[in-house]
Amino acid sequence: DGLKAKQACECKVVTQSLEKIIETNILLSGLGFESGGLAAAHAVANGLTILEGTHKYFHGEKVAFGTLTQLVLENSPMEEIEEVLSFCLSVGLPVCLKDIGSSVEELTKNNNALLNQVSEKACIPDESIHAMPFPVTADMVAAAILAADKLGSTAKEECCC
Repeated sequence: DGLKAKQACECKVVTQSLEKIIETNILLSGLGFESGGLAAAHAVANGLTILEGTHKYFHGEKVAFGTLTQLVLENSPMEEIEEVLSFCLSVGLPVCLKDIGSSVEELTKNNNALLNQVSEKACIPDESIHAMPFPVTADMVAAAILAADKLGSTAKEECCC
């Protein structure tokens, strides 16, 4: 219902699809918070806030990219990653760093200085990333960010979005 809900919202009308998405967001926000769901996705989004270019983007937009990063961290099957990429592209959510005001070039210049800062912030002791079912290091997050960006960039090129 995501695409139908987005279109209803753009038309400023309430439809069953929009109501379903609103109810789902409320339910999943509570369940996700309680169970540590999307732990890495939110931590990556929080890490990305150190980048000036991301400041004009919503938290949820950064979480969308963080979700792709989490899927890479989890070594999720490509079918799952492609499903998430397809959904994000269909509703206009970010799938690569350029979509949220940054770039691989920005993060990797000066010996990966900004990339390291982002990944280290994502891994601070109180961050949600530590709810993942395996230990996560800043190096793992940095690699996952770059891989997620490549997956997202490639998907955008292939769909001509």
